[in-house]
Amino acid sequence: MSYMVQMNGNGVCGKTTVNGKTLNENGVNRNGVHGNGVHHVNIKGALYPTKSKSRRQRWEVKPSEMANNTLNPIRAIVDGMKLTPNPDKPMIALSIGDPTVFGNLPTDGAVLQAMKDAIDSQKYNGYAPSVGYLQSRQAVANFYSCPEAPLEAEDVILTSGCSQAIDLAISVLCNPGDNILVPCPGFSLYKTLAVSMGIEVRLYNLLPEKSWEVDLQHMESLIDEKTSCLIVTNPSNPCGSVFNKKHLQEILKVASRHCVPILADEIYCNMVFPGCSSPSLASLSSDVPILSCGGLAKRWLVPGWRMGWILIHDRNDIFGTEIRQGLVKLSQRILGACSIVQGALERILNNTPQSFYNNTIGFLKSNSEICFSELSSVPGLNPVMPSGAMYIMVGIDMDHFPDFKNDVDFTEQLVTEQSVFCLPASAFEYPNFFRIVVTVPEEMMLEACARIREFCQSHYRPPSRDSNDLDQ
Repeated sequence: MSYMVQMNGNGVCGKTTVNGKTLNENGVNRNGVHGNGVHHVNIKGALYPTKSKSRRQRWEVKPSEMANNTLNPIRAIVDGMKLTPNPDKPMIALSIGDPTVFGNLPTDGAVLQAMKDAIDSQKYNGYAPSVGYLQSRQAVANFYSCPEAPLEAEDVILTSGCSQAIDLAISVLCNPGDNILVPCPGFSLYKTLAVSMGIEVRLYNLLPEKSWEVDLQHMESLIDEKTSCLIVTNPSNPCGSVFNKKHLQEILKVASRHCVPILADEIYCNMVFPGCSSPSLASLSSDVPILSCGGLAKRWLVPGWRMGWILIHDRNDIFGTEIRQGLVKLSQRILGACSIVQGALERILNNTPQSFYNNTIGFLKSNSEICFSELSSVPGLNPVMPSGAMYIMVGIDMDHFPDFKNDVDFTEQLVTEQSVFCLPASAFEYPNFFRIVVTVPEEMMLEACARIREFCQSHYRPPSRDSNDLDQ
């Protein structure tokens, strides 16, 4: 079959010939039929029948299943809270995990200069490769490489923030119907991403009485043949906990026994208080393959710059070329991290002075100690001293606060009476706790703790005498 269209001078179809027969402008031959009711078009030898189809009778545009299944637990809880601050007291927000909010923690001058130089060079205004510039990836590899876990540029994929790194890592390891193991309490994004992809989330417990170490027995009990990924967050958001070498080795043993790869969320890597140490998970692994996710956001105090990365730590060629190629393909869905930040990355990593890191950690530790000390003496509250990151979790003895139904109710009323907003830990699927961000200025931290104390004193109810008698 052949197909020929002749255009008239106005660019409008004038004469159409199919198999030597001339059709009018409606594609009908002289007999008034299309021939079997089908208009066959021959394009490079292929037939493309165009059948008339029943049209929709009305507009009906609906969101996709992925959109409907996407839920941020933090937003779901916070948006449902009635937050009306006390007009007589200025608001103190201890809820936002952004260290730049109050302006007291600026990034280092060397970081800013690297960005200015990258802009002025005019070299980074175009598209970068989807996995990132080779020179920038090599800079990350050099920065994090160690004898126990060596890295080259090919082991690094640059991403739009650590969140995209986590998204790519889950996407490359998991299929719909699989399950992943996620810490509880833990960063809510893991569940947001996984559920939207049709992946089951299984929560393994962290133990507050053991400084939020993993309940290894519980974690192992959740693994089955559909478990495609174990997520380990160290240091922790929301807990501020830091796992020691021995505990990390115990986690690796569980993963090794069941042949489960690990997604290591290490965005707070090296943000560890003096006196504590925590090696990277990959530096301890001999046989468990690990995708380590990190970025500039927290340690360099520039979360808005959206620069993250995945470090591919393969072991015994378990990931092989397939996982690497899978990550490359997934990175091509969007064109990755900001090209200007990529252009500045090598100098950011190499030129940031150690004093900047030390000053940041020193401030976070001091504020954490202030918060822990102040709230430890408040009846009904049980803070857990952190060892890193920028958070502290505080337990609420709800039996002593009968005015409130739960941690959401407690924190909501705290805003109403004292204009202090702490994030209820139900947002992390861990009720009867709240999370405090310790990046606020010191005087603001002291004021917030004083208000929390006043609030608790007005609502605290000691154990009744009858309950004491029953306990004896």
